[in-house]
Amino acid sequence: MVLSEKQDRNLALDVVQVTESAAIAAYHFMGGGDERAADQAALMAMHKATEKMEVNGKVCIGETNVEAGGESKLCVGDFVGTGQGEQVDIAVVPLEGKSILARGGPNALSLLAIAEGGGFLGAPSIYMEKIAIGRGFQDGVVSLNDSPEENLANLASAKNCSIQDLVVCLLDRPRNSRLISCIREAGARIRLILDGDVSGVIQAAKRDSGVDIYMGIGGAQEGVLAAAALRGIGGQIQGRFIVRSVEDETKIQDLGVSDSKKIFSCNEMAYGNVTFAATGITYGPMLEGIRITKSDVITHSLVARSKTGTLRYIKGHHQVSDEE
Repeated sequence: MVLSEKQDRNLALDVVQVTESAAIAAYHFMGGGDERAADQAALMAMHKATEKMEVNGKVCIGETNVEAGGESKLCVGDFVGTGQGEQVDIAVVPLEGKSILARGGPNALSLLAIAEGGGFLGAPSIYMEKIAIGRGFQDGVVSLNDSPEENLANLASAKNCSIQDLVVCLLDRPRNSRLISCIREAGARIRLILDGDVSGVIQAAKRDSGVDIYMGIGGAQEGVLAAAALRGIGGQIQGRFIVRSVEDETKIQDLGVSDSKKIFSCNEMAYGNVTFAATGITYGPMLEGIRITKSDVITHSLVARSKTGTLRYIKGHHQVSDEE
């Protein structure tokens, strides 16, 4: 069922309010060294906020591993919202950058995306190889079927620059060590990030970020969130599951995907009418972090809508009651 323009606009604001709630809750644990407490606070706040949304929502990307005795909220398959609105799929990452926030580092985010029912690839909790660039390029300029050197050469040609001018963003992880060596040997520059590859993909898509391309292996679910973001912001992303065990292969087959080496396009990961929102928790190149004053809490968020191709930045001022 297609949402009306008014419903779609209202839903975009609702989505931002959800990420704001999760971000504020997580911020209180900034620099405290307790990743689990910060993540749990964001999860509970996001769950509470989603209950107020005027949708009949089903979590497609969400919590998958619930610890014994832990709260089971926003798990894959859960239904959220008032149940009175349209049927939608929901993808959530209450806190992207748990280790970053625990250390008080930059660019921790709260993320949520909504699509019309069936719009998201139900990616399991496994790894995914990704490559992403901004808009304005022909399809196939970069591909997971090509080597890193070929992709950098092709992108440099498309941008009419040298490989040495390109900046590649990727996660600083041992699993990406070989890729890092290839990029350096090709002559491109690198921006390593400690966590949060959704923000890395968005940086590659934005023209003023100083990043030209995102590469590397990260979470498959984050790949879906990144695709949702690019549906509104613009750009290209490809994803391919990384199979490390028989269990991973089974998870992929359970999706109905017969070819575990299949390359998924942006539209295959996030289809139809998609709304994506992110709120900054700590300061980063994409969003400002939360600031707390005597009278209010200030948030900085973005919301992207595929229907209109718009990207909006929203600064929220949330009043602090005397009791707080």
